[in-house]
This record gives sequence, structure tokens and C-alpha cells, in this order.
Amino acid sequence: MRGPVILVDDEAVIRQAVGEWLQLSGYAVTLFDNARDCLASLDADFAGVLISDLRMPGMDGMALLQAVRAMDAELPLIMVTGHGDVPQAVEAMRLGAYDFIEKPVDPERLLETLGRALEKRRLVQENRRLRAQVEHGDVLESRLLGVSPAIRTLRRQLLALAQTPVNVLLRGETGSGKEMVARCLHDFGPRAKKPFVALNCAAIPEHLFETELFGHESGAFTGAQGKRVGKLEHADGGTLFLDEIESMPLAQQVKLLRVLQEQRLERLGSNQSIAIDLRVIAATKPDLREEVRAGRFREDLFYRLNVAELHLPALRERREDVALLFAHFAREAASRLGREATAPTPLHLAQLLSHDWPGNVRELANAAERHVLGLDESPLPATAGEPSLAELMEAYEAQCLRLALARSGGEIKTAMNLLQLPRRTLNEKMQRHGLARGEFLRDEE
Repeated sequence: MRGPVILVDDEAVIRQAVGEWLQLSGYAVTLFDNARDCLASLDADFAGVLISDLRMPGMDGMALLQAVRAMDAELPLIMVTGHGDVPQAVEAMRLGAYDFIEKPVDPERLLETLGRALEKRRLVQENRRLRAQVEHGDVLESRLLGVSPAIRTLRRQLLALAQTPVNVLLRGETGSGKEMVARCLHDFGPRAKKPFVALNCAAIPEHLFETELFGHESGAFTGAQGKRVGKLEHADGGTLFLDEIESMPLAQQVKLLRVLQEQRLERLGSNQSIAIDLRVIAATKPDLREEVRAGRFREDLFYRLNVAELHLPALRERREDVALLFAHFAREAASRLGREATAPTPLHLAQLLSHDWPGNVRELANAAERHVLGLDESPLPATAGEPSLAELMEAYEAQCLRLALARSGGEIKTAMNLLQLPRRTLNEKMQRHGLARGEFLRDEE
């Protein structure tokens, strides 16, 4: 498909004829017979172009243009006019319409204008995504800490997906930060000011699942006192985070799929259909494809949720981040507990680097709190698949470089003195560990 197009015209014959021509030409076309319904379906994320008749009963093309520009001044609207309405069409151009086309519509002229308008829309949205990535980059680094290639890749993917409306599936082990990533996808996207609603599917008894998701009316079942808004409705306009989605009962999977397809729901005990607009971020530890093959998860729901997939690396896969994260959690714990955050000894640091962290970031945060409380005298338990001496030395060297660069504020000469290394050696080691001077520059520089 070339791109989405919305066509608004109150004349059924023209609407159907132009709509069919555009569909045959490869466009995804949505038809409306009035401007108000069209406007109700729009938001600033719409990736396409509007084509609207000028003269329509009720809300005409000029009123639609003003409403669209108030929503997004860069959303292209092509006005279709009769021969006698050319002065009004020129005024529409002055007010921000992309172009106007006279009736009877010349199909080739329409396709040419539409192609240019869609390309403009694509560039506008791409520039917005890039600006958002720049604006949010530093903030995201403070929330998803780490300098490892794995966490850098995750941050880059997250910023790219945050600006899109697609559903996302997060895959990661217990304690790897799935809810944090989900919140970042929400906070750095266009739904940031709307609700973020989290639901752990494994924590809800099966008999309460439906009312938890859909809500209920008073008297819908024994004990249903008063109306209750469910999680789906509460997340309207925002993001619904479904953790441990593999635990959702099959019966509820069917109902969730229908809601996602139709963007409507009914509370228990009600026949009234309620329109909702939400983005779903689901999280899972097992591979949902295996769950589908085993018959425990619906394939159609899997594809509805897995429009995009993010892999959250386990902590053992980004060992070079351990010391940085440990120091961060220790500072947080010290502030919360009114204690002093002392640096780990070289022996303790070696233990931190050699541990496999089966509980991931959550386990590391607990270890940092125990350190602040003085409860970490005993060595961390040995774990399977321990790193080699070479891997430990690499991680330790990377941490020493990082600390020296941080202390020097990115000043290479000072870092050379602290590490007692010549410039060439320092440069080579920084390059090998993926460290850049710019990461450590102080604000005043």
C-alpha cells in the first residue's frame, strides 16, 4: 500500500467512485460522508492525507480544515471544489490547505497531488521522530542505565518505537525491567499525558479476570455493588501494560482480541458498546511462539500483540553495566535509608562481576541495598556458567576506564594521569570498550 487516505464527501456517487479509484491505485482508503465523523476518527499521529469536498451540509470543508490544523498544522488536506468555488479554494490554501482540485476530478492530477502530499507527511513524521529521540535521549539514559552494546541497542529501539502507535511485545527474564521499559515507551510517546495502566495477568484469579479487564455494572453478578470501570476502559487514550501475558486464560484471550480488533468493549451486565483507544504493551518471559505451538496461547492474539518485539537483555549479557548499576542503586538506597553509600572493595567488585544474576536488575538492586546496610560480608553464591578470567578482566578494565573518565569529566589528559596510561593506549582501550569522551563531559564544558 502507498499510504493511508481519508476521503470526505457527502455525495455517495463521487465518494464511491473516487474511493475505488484510489484503492485500485494502491492506497488504503477510509470513506466518510460527513466531516464530523471524519474528525472524530483523527489524531495527530495519522500518517496519511485528507481529501475533502468543500461544500457539505453541517460542517463544511473550510471548518474541517480549521479543526484539522488546530489538531496538527502539518497534516495535509486536499480540497475538492466546484468550478464556482475557486475563490474559496484559494482562501483555503491561504489558511493552510495543501492544494485544491476542481470537479470533475482529474484522476491523474489527484494521484500526483496525493503522492506529493504523502511524501511531505512522511518527512514531517520522520523529522518529529528524530527530534523526539534527541530530546528524550538523555532522559532515557538516566532511566535505563548502562553503556553496554545491548542496553544501547535497547534504548535506540525504544526511542524509535515510542513515537509509533503499534502494540509492542517485551521479552525478558524476571527482574530484567520490563515494566520500566513499558513506562518509557509510554512516557516518550504521544500518549504520555494519558493513563498508563499496568496489570499482572499472573496475579489475578481466573474468575475475576473478566471484571478486572472489562469492569461491570451494578448488579451484574452477586456482590457487584456499584459500577466499576475495568482496566481496558481506564487506559482509554493511553497505554495498557499486560505483564506475564502468557498467564491470561484462553477464554479472556478471545475477548481481549475482539476488543483490540474493534476498539470497543462492553462492561459485564451491560449491552452498551463503549469506544476505546489504547496501545497495548505486553510482556512475557517464555517465547510466546512456543506457547502458541503448545496450544496455550492464541495465534491470532499473538500476532495482534507482536507488531513489534523488544528483547530485554539479562544482566549477565551486559556484565559491563553491573558496577554502574550497583553504584546507582546504592546511592538510591543510601538516600532512602539515611546511610552513606561506600564504594565496594576490589574483592567485592570482582564478586559482583563474576555473579550470574539470575534475578537480574531486581537482584542487583537488592544486593546494593544490603551493601548500604552492611549486610554483604558473605560472598555472593556461585552460579552456573560463570565468566572466564578474561571476561572478568575485560569487565573490570572497562569499569576502571569509566570511573577515570567520569572523575575527569571527559578530560583525556586527566584520565591519562589517573590511569597512568599513554594517550594511544587509552584511546585504544576506550575504542575497544565502546567508550566515548562525550559521554563524560560535564555540563559546563
